Amino acid sequence: MNREPALSAAEPPPALEVTGLHAGYEATEVLRGVSLTVPAGAVVALLGPNGAGKTTLLRTISGLVKATAGHVRLAGHDVTDARPNLRAASGLVHVPEGRGIFRGLTVEENLRIQASLGSEGDALEKAVAAFPILGQRRKQRAGTMSGGQQQMLALAAAYVREPSLILVDEPSLGLAPIIVDEIFEFLRARAAEGASILLVDQFAEQVLALATSAYIMRKGEIAFSGTAQDLLGADLFAHYVGVADAGTP
Repeated sequence: MNREPALSAAEPPPALEVTGLHAGYEATEVLRGVSLTVPAGAVVALLGPNGAGKTTLLRTISGLVKATAGHVRLAGHDVTDARPNLRAASGLVHVPEGRGIFRGLTVEENLRIQASLGSEGDALEKAVAAFPILGQRRKQRAGTMSGGQQQMLALAAAYVREPSLILVDEPSLGLAPIIVDEIFEFLRARAAEGASILLVDQFAEQVLALATSAYIMRKGEIAFSGTAQDLLGADLFAHYVGVADAGTP
C-alpha cells in the first residue's frame, strides 16, 4: 500500500509570509505585488535604493498602511485586515526609522511600557544586559539622549516584549560607526537566540553577513531574491540600480 510522506510536525510555519502585496498613500501606489518570506528563526535582509518602497512595506506589514491587495500572514495566520495593535499582540514588533520611542518619558518608563505588552519580568535587566549604557541612563528622559542611545533604547524596548518577529527599519541611520557596530552586535545576538528578523539598513555588507536570505526592492517591486551569500558574491551595485536581471544571483 502506498503511503504519502508524513508532514514534519516540528516544522513551524514562516514567521512572516507576504504574498502579492499592494499598498500606497491615497492615489499613489507604492507596493506593486510584493511577495517575501521570513522563515521562523531567520534573519532576512531587505535592501534597495531610497524610494524603493522598503519603509512602506514594513509599515504595511505592521498595519500602519492598509494593503489594497495581497496578504500578510504571521505564523500562518492571515492578519491582512487586522489592526496594528492586534498584530502587535500576535508577537510583531516594528522598530521604525526614527526610533519610535516616547521622548518625554525616562528610559526605564519606556522599557516598562513595552514590557507590559509582553512579559514584564526583568525587562530593565534584559535591556541593560543588551546595552549597559541604558542602565546608567535609566532615569534620564529619552529625548535628551544621543541619537545612538535612543536607537539602543528602541531596540531594547522591542527586545523586552519577547517578539516572535521584529521589523527593523534603518537602525544605523545617522549613527557613528562605533554605535553601528554595537547595533549590529545586538542584532547578531538576537539572531543567535533564534529571533525572526526582517532588517532594512544602508550597510548592505553588514546586513548580508547577518542574514540568511535577502531581497532587493526597486520601484515598489522585488527585483532580486535569494540567499545572502548569493548577493554577497554578486555585483551589488548592479542589483541596486536594476542593471542585473531580476532573480539572477
